[in-house]
Amino acid sequence: MVACVKCGKVDNIVRSGFVRGKQRLFCKSCELHFSVNAANEQVSKKQHQTTIVDIAKTLGVSPSTVSRALNNSSEINEFTRTEILRVANEMDYRPNFLAQSLHKGETHTIGVVIPDIQRPFFAGVVAGIQKVVSEAGYRVMICQSNESHHTETLNVQALVASRVDGLLISHSKETNSFEHIKLQLKKGMPIVHFDRVCDEVDTAKVIQEDFAGSFALVEHLIQQGCRRIAACAGPEDLLISQKRLNGYKAALEKYDIPIDKELIFHSSFKEEDSLTALTGWLDLPQKPDGIFSVHYGNAIEMTVALKQKGIKIPNEIALVAFGDDLLASLIEPSLTVFNQFPYMIGQEAATILIDNIINRDTFQPFTKTITGQLIVRQSSLKNQ
Repeated sequence: MVACVKCGKVDNIVRSGFVRGKQRLFCKSCELHFSVNAANEQVSKKQHQTTIVDIAKTLGVSPSTVSRALNNSSEINEFTRTEILRVANEMDYRPNFLAQSLHKGETHTIGVVIPDIQRPFFAGVVAGIQKVVSEAGYRVMICQSNESHHTETLNVQALVASRVDGLLISHSKETNSFEHIKLQLKKGMPIVHFDRVCDEVDTAKVIQEDFAGSFALVEHLIQQGCRRIAACAGPEDLLISQKRLNGYKAALEKYDIPIDKELIFHSSFKEEDSLTALTGWLDLPQKPDGIFSVHYGNAIEMTVALKQKGIKIPNEIALVAFGDDLLASLIEPSLTVFNQFPYMIGQEAATILIDNIINRDTFQPFTKTITGQLIVRQSSLKNQ
């Protein structure tokens, strides 16, 4: 608190700028102008979030002067800028990024919609996204649909309402209508699909080798001597499930192995589905000698069940699956998989989206395929 050097009163003191490095004050009681060292004056802390108006009132300058100083404008002299920055720091000023971004028409935030954050694949994708966007100066808002089309639609609406600059999305297993995506695309929202994509809308897409990976896995089983290969497929309407099942069928056709519909089971990726499929196959008069799963989680569940039943893996039944995880390498026997490299998928999707955001007027959608890798482990090696 500063007292007037003439009358000693403190209640009617106001700040009125700087003069040669010193805070200029004015006493309303005796109408006296006087100066003190700005560095010696205590700046009171506000209970609410400090704004540039608070800083301006404290220093006796205009809010526009504070704003220009905080934005390093060349119009502000160095002493004034330094003093404003000092007071801003003392008052714990934090820029309101949302207000700034709305003024500029952008938030430097991207929205991500995934089916299930608990699945290691999507956790890996998010990690790749986070790395790229953070380095580019963006932030991430993540929503999960919990494999629900309705929730996915609400996620998209919430992210758009939050003024994200663009969307990254992998669809739920229930999603077979894409009007919520078409609407935002029509409004000019940059959108990039990854993994579970949609062919009905013209967006950039990051996909994996669904067909080729499945073909490689099934061909590997055939080369190990399997001739009756069951398929634990995913939901029938899910595009990646269709592509992986087509890869399975193409491998059988290449080696003139008939496609038996009794050996194809469409799961919803739940544990009870994989166990239902396995029970049905083992009850057949002619049991399968190999199992291909479009999701490694289902293959791990079936591995555990087969071991409990005393069925030897891979001698009696060999297993392979799409997707990799640490558990797939640690289970006994270790699981042969086709690695999708989810971290790379996330990195590529984020890179493309940022390019789309920055160059939205000239950006042309395209599809990027991430090359996977067949990793052969003990669960399929019959010929040892």
